[in-house]
Amino acid sequence: MVKGPITTAPDNGLSPLATLLSAHAGADGARHRAIWAYDGRLAHIAQSTREPTIGQMRLAWWNDVIDDASGTKGQGEPVIDAMRATGAAAAPGLVAMIDGWEILVVEPEIDVAGLRSYAVGRGGGLFRALAGEADAPDWLVQAGQVWALWDLSGHVGDERLADEALALAKQLVTDPPPDWPRAWKPLRIAYTLARQDVLAGRRASAAMPRALALRLLRVALFGR
Repeated sequence: MVKGPITTAPDNGLSPLATLLSAHAGADGARHRAIWAYDGRLAHIAQSTREPTIGQMRLAWWNDVIDDASGTKGQGEPVIDAMRATGAAAAPGLVAMIDGWEILVVEPEIDVAGLRSYAVGRGGGLFRALAGEADAPDWLVQAGQVWALWDLSGHVGDERLADEALALAKQLVTDPPPDWPRAWKPLRIAYTLARQDVLAGRRASAAMPRALALRLLRVALFGR
């Protein structure tokens, strides 16, 4: 289990970074916001869980909701309602995200193998969900892994784990194709920010400082 707190999103389920990234999704913005809010709910479980069994039960509830073909389970829960209303509930990668977050809930000491599983599940799943591609290219899934490890490095209270996450992210950094599909612009921005910090040995910011907001704008406009 993770030592120390994981900084989660505000009550609306969206972090400042997720809010800004979703703003670059155009007409798909509402679906992106719903997926980011879902990720925020899973992060909150990882943060607030003290007993792994209880955490697994909470994650299993979300898994049941995602797998519910009738669309009735969880009605009234704001994030679930938003996911169903925007089509996000049918996105690929949602169950993988649960599997990734579960690593932080159940493992007493997370090693490199655990970090890889977390990155594959949460990061790869998140980028597939946002892209809406079940068979997303390997480079996109790997970009998601780098992003998730970078994000963890700035939000976990365990210094050792933060350093190891950043080190693993550096090993996974790759150069994706220069021409990302237009619809994947928010993912390109997210990965570019993470890649820049990982290569510079910088952890993710737990908030949204002005410098990061300006970097995001520059990447959105100029691609770097």
